[in-house]
Amino acid sequence: MTGYIVLGIAIILVVLILTLITINKGYAFKHSIDELPEDKNEKDADHSNENHG
Repeated sequence: MTGYIVLGIAIILVVLILTLITINKGYAFKHSIDELPEDKNEKDADHSNENHG
């Protein structure tokens, strides 16, 4: 009976440690976002609105 309790606690500890490692790796991951290409028509529309505003 005691062996089952020790085995259960060992499994719980292993799962907990692996969970913490995975979370830390996730937070350490550097995300990057590609910049959107500028739309020339949209840029021209913005300038024309500034002149008429």
